[in-house]
Amino acid sequence: MEFSERTMLFVPGDRPDRFAKAASSGADAVLIDLEDAVPADNKANARASAIRWLVRHHGTVRINAVGSPWHAEDLAALAEAPALRGVVLPKCSTAEQAASVIDHLPHGVSLLPLIENAIGLREAGAIADLPRVGRLLFGSVDYALDTGITPSPPQEPELLWARSSLVNASQAAGLPSPLDGVHTRLDDEEGLATSSRRSRALGFGGRLCVHPLQVATVHRAWQPSDQEIQWARGVIEASSAGNGGAIRVDGQMIDWPVLQRARRLLSLADKP
Repeated sequence: MEFSERTMLFVPGDRPDRFAKAASSGADAVLIDLEDAVPADNKANARASAIRWLVRHHGTVRINAVGSPWHAEDLAALAEAPALRGVVLPKCSTAEQAASVIDHLPHGVSLLPLIENAIGLREAGAIADLPRVGRLLFGSVDYALDTGITPSPPQEPELLWARSSLVNASQAAGLPSPLDGVHTRLDDEEGLATSSRRSRALGFGGRLCVHPLQVATVHRAWQPSDQEIQWARGVIEASSAGNGGAIRVDGQMIDWPVLQRARRLLSLADKP
């Protein structure tokens, strides 16, 4: 199953009153959270609410981590969710751990490993190579905590290596571009836009969102600018006139990789 969403919007599993609002937010996918957003004494209710929603509505769910008291029951309940598309595994650290979850997923459901610690990043290539892994996700906040990194928003240069490593692991495994982590400052639209444009430039395909108001800003960040669109159209027109060979456009040599970048930009521009 192809996962090409630009946005996945978290919604707490114990707030079923928010599920429909999340689905109508314009986000490309709804991600019902059974983990961090749900207190321990409400895990069972959240799980039941998520399953009821996923009987009729397509979506994804973040289960509790391997080794947690709720993990086994979360996995068992997934069989009752016929509209489930993907399962996010938090704190995914090894290929063996990911494979143990994949073995219990319903047919046709993909695993979306959330890489959020040092071991997981080290093993990202092996995790990405597993069958039924649909896409890698970056848990940037937890990764920074695990490694002792103090990011400097909005560019967060301290996390550049980690982000580029996930992009490389995804490409090497033939997966869609990964989704970047959340922007936790809910009233910081400018910072969200700046960091999202940076994420696109690094090769991410979108990002996780924690509030419906973030969705439109993220979508705009993945829209090429008018200048980029104009450049891409010029490259494609010039390439057609040059019968596919290397040509010169505005002082730049245009060959196959540049042509592919132009086509990719125009494909992004076609998304609403």
